[in-house]
Amino acid sequence: MSRAGILTLGVTSLGALLSPNFVEVAAAQAVGTATTAATNAEATPENWPARAATVARDPAVERRVDALLAAMSIEQKVGQIIQADIASVTPDDVHRYHLGSVLNGGNSDPGGRYNAPAEDWLAAADAFYAASMRRDGELPRIPVIWGSDAVHGHNNVVGATLFPHNIGLGAARNPDLIRRIGAATAIEMRVTGLDWTFAPTLAVVRDDRWGRTYEGFGETPEIATSYAAPLIEGLQGKIGDKDWLRGPHIVATAKHFLGDGGTTGGKDQGDAAMPEAQLRDLFSPPYLPALDAGVQSVMISFSSWNDVKMHGNSSLMTGVMKERWNFDGFLVGDWNGHSQVAGCTATDCPHSVTAGLDMYMAPDSWKGLYSTTLSQARNGTLPMARLDDAVRRILRVKIRAGMFEAGKPSSRPYAGQFELLGGKEHRALAREAVRESLVLLKNAGGLLPLKAGGRILVAGDGADNLTKQTGGWTLSWQGTGTKRSDFPNAQSIWEGIDEAVKAAGGTATLSAEGRYSVTPDVAIVVFGEDPYAEFQGDRPDVGYDDAENLALLRSLKAAGVPTVSVFLSGRAMWVNPFLNTSDAFVAAWLPGSEGGGVADLLFGMAEFRGKLPYSWPRSSDQTAVNVGDANYDPLFAYGFGLTSADQGDLAPLPEQRASATGVDPGTLFAAGQLGTGRSLLLGAPDALSTNPGPHLIEARPADRIAQEDSVRIRWTGLGHAVATIAQETPADLTRQTNGDLALEIDLKVNAAPSAEVSLLMGCGANCVGGISVGSLLVEAAKSQNWTRIAVPLRCFEKAGVDMARVETPLTFATSGSLDITLSSARIASPSGPQLTCK
Repeated sequence: MSRAGILTLGVTSLGALLSPNFVEVAAAQAVGTATTAATNAEATPENWPARAATVARDPAVERRVDALLAAMSIEQKVGQIIQADIASVTPDDVHRYHLGSVLNGGNSDPGGRYNAPAEDWLAAADAFYAASMRRDGELPRIPVIWGSDAVHGHNNVVGATLFPHNIGLGAARNPDLIRRIGAATAIEMRVTGLDWTFAPTLAVVRDDRWGRTYEGFGETPEIATSYAAPLIEGLQGKIGDKDWLRGPHIVATAKHFLGDGGTTGGKDQGDAAMPEAQLRDLFSPPYLPALDAGVQSVMISFSSWNDVKMHGNSSLMTGVMKERWNFDGFLVGDWNGHSQVAGCTATDCPHSVTAGLDMYMAPDSWKGLYSTTLSQARNGTLPMARLDDAVRRILRVKIRAGMFEAGKPSSRPYAGQFELLGGKEHRALAREAVRESLVLLKNAGGLLPLKAGGRILVAGDGADNLTKQTGGWTLSWQGTGTKRSDFPNAQSIWEGIDEAVKAAGGTATLSAEGRYSVTPDVAIVVFGEDPYAEFQGDRPDVGYDDAENLALLRSLKAAGVPTVSVFLSGRAMWVNPFLNTSDAFVAAWLPGSEGGGVADLLFGMAEFRGKLPYSWPRSSDQTAVNVGDANYDPLFAYGFGLTSADQGDLAPLPEQRASATGVDPGTLFAAGQLGTGRSLLLGAPDALSTNPGPHLIEARPADRIAQEDSVRIRWTGLGHAVATIAQETPADLTRQTNGDLALEIDLKVNAAPSAEVSLLMGCGANCVGGISVGSLLVEAAKSQNWTRIAVPLRCFEKAGVDMARVETPLTFATSGSLDITLSSARIASPSGPQLTCK
């Protein structure tokens, strides 16, 4: 069947105009059919460790659950197992559809503002709670529970304390510190009225190409297993205490069950291809102490085990987690994760619940899912016994947490005490965590600790950059697009250094480019990865490339200035050229809001004690190097970490970078260069080439900011022609589509189109679809300014594109004349408004 179609923009009614020889204009939709789990993805629960239930069933709680179930309507029961995102649901929806839970995704905030003040969060919590408790005939009232990714502090809220990401905490090897961080995070969530965090992440990360590496505590089960119980007890309190799940505590989540850190190639939402014994022995150990500590929810992984999605694996969700391990809380899905199960869509997936899922995370699909699930509950496709069990588990947790008696969120303990957000004690704790998390990799000639009374140059693009310092999952999903004023209770690394140097009578100078008028005694250069989250951080290798900061380090070395590199990253990376040009090198990970903790170590106010939680690669293609492997040969071993008293010299390292493999689905075109494995093809649809001649279409380099950093493409109007970015290997963009990413293009329209223009993606022969953008380009031509177009990937999917095999991620097609300059194109979380499609 041909998968082809053209959608119109939601803002106008535009017709499609494509050459009939190029594409058959017809939308097609294919839905897979459910398949039986393969034998090698069927767990044998009796081969897993047995454990007794953690919390003895309270007869009073169970009687109360029984009474509620007896009084609830079937509509209420279905609503309880659905969680909607606050960007796609209103308080009235919660009341009307009896929704059991809401969440704020990484890009969802009260009022749609990423930097909404804490007061708005509390007001929103009150509004959703009030809606859930509003009378509805004789139906019982069940309070809504609000979940949030508070993964390094209450990181969605302006002013909150931001702790180091888990990769840094793994380097600290300090369970008591972790317990105190959990307790502080819970209090700050209570301040804004929220009662459930999607943390901790208990992933064991085996391939550092994974974009979520920094969410894991380490490459072996050791650290996560030692941290699971204290962190959960910090968040939830201790079982048996009066304030368990109440007062200063919240509900925690162990995630992502199971094998999320073991996917082939480190691909987010990919497949953990391995025997059952390896899945059990390597990835499940941290969950046992989590259950022992009484964790009340477990989030299911996007990933698969031997090609069967975890959201549909009954043997693991029910057989192991619920039956073998006697877990009596509830299992929650991940962001539309049920839609990836064979035979399912985002709005139709009874198989996930029959397999053991208790609560769908259906951020934007909740209404359609509610309708189909209600029909399935009525006709028996979803057995009533399974629905009742799922609802029972959710009600049990809500009762244990005292939610029925707690009153509106603003009336609960700590609510509205906004001074506790980024308060003095919590910031001191975060600074302590920074001091314990940094790992010293090189200290030639004992350069560290530095004398704070000297002349210090502070350079690099990360020095005074809280966006870079705090990383992903900070005020937005990707952690990008923030500014200094969004961090009122924080200190950049530069600010911490400046404070320490001034206190000692020295002089500190900030110059990101490393300029100075008087030769400094020492230079501190702060640089590293830009923020990312989830699959947007997936990489083809672990080589770090940064020509600008490498040139800066080399110029300082040539000038005889001793240099200390402070490297910000969410993973261990190949940085040999940077190690060679630095006298001292510190792996600072993603330290969070307290840059002063970095200064404490650099100037000897505390001693380095961090140890590597991940093996450090010897080469850029050494992507899966883990302690215990055969032929284990990292540059720095798991557990390595110098103190300033150790001999810290390092012999010169080879600087030859291995070639990256694979297609990066993110950057299509930037800085005048196409992404790896891609080419720009021009011409008639059936005669594309890199240089067809100027009869129909031509392209030539153009300047925007730098020389030849863009490409100008001109259609003559003498026939149908296309400009397309093609790639050698098809890209699977299903994760990006599910994650609400967009095709984002920066361009300038030099001359308006004389005919309709289509923006397309292609997926092979007779498989293409997209939207009409002619009117948009006409408007853009009037201003002669640079324009950003962001088209949700879902638009291409709706137009018939098979997002699992995208071969041409960007095509402009027209039969008329047109003149545009393309500056960049990427698959990304949109940085501004998006087009809508219908």
